[in-house]
Amino acid sequence: MISRLFTAGGIVMWPLLAFSVLAVALIIERFRFWYRITHRQNRVVKEVLNLYRLDNIVGAFDKLKKNADLPIARIFLAALELEQPTPEEFRLALESEAQAEIPSLKRFSNIFDTIVSLAPLLGLLGTVLGLITSFSSLNLGDVGGQQTAGVTSGISEALVSTAAGLVVAIFTLLFANTFRGLYQRQMALIQEYGGQLELLYRRRYERGEMVYASTR
Repeated sequence: MISRLFTAGGIVMWPLLAFSVLAVALIIERFRFWYRITHRQNRVVKEVLNLYRLDNIVGAFDKLKKNADLPIARIFLAALELEQPTPEEFRLALESEAQAEIPSLKRFSNIFDTIVSLAPLLGLLGTVLGLITSFSSLNLGDVGGQQTAGVTSGISEALVSTAAGLVVAIFTLLFANTFRGLYQRQMALIQEYGGQLELLYRRRYERGEMVYASTR
């Protein structure tokens, strides 16, 4: 059944197949990426903030080092590795590292957008090619004759390619929007957790206590 539909869809089915395979591969990679973050991040951040609140700076630093594959851990490390920064420098370190993490959080979003945009256009191209095939096979003086098969084939190509393009686009858009929502939520959490760490740092700084962990 699938092979017949693929054959009926015409030449545009090949790029649509390539788009669908690419989309599935990238969706799997993004699912693994976001699962790792959402599964561990809240626990790690809460433990780090608690250690820092209890003045265990070295313990918090070590915890972040062990979870350096998490974006929030790398953001915290960028600030905590500074030696005696002012609160303003500490905040700038958090903000600049958060900006540096954006490409990894939005990875492949442009590819998803491209697939969503091009798949329906390829389906439309298949529609045009199918209609061209239909009209080229049409002979008004041979209605019901052998050339009717060519007309039917062209219409089938037009319909199947259009449907295939829409399916690929809708499938990709569904997951692209899901990942976009996860990205927006992650940026909000980074801002929230970064603000909590900055507040704890500012309090320690105002008390004149050691506010960094030695990396030696």
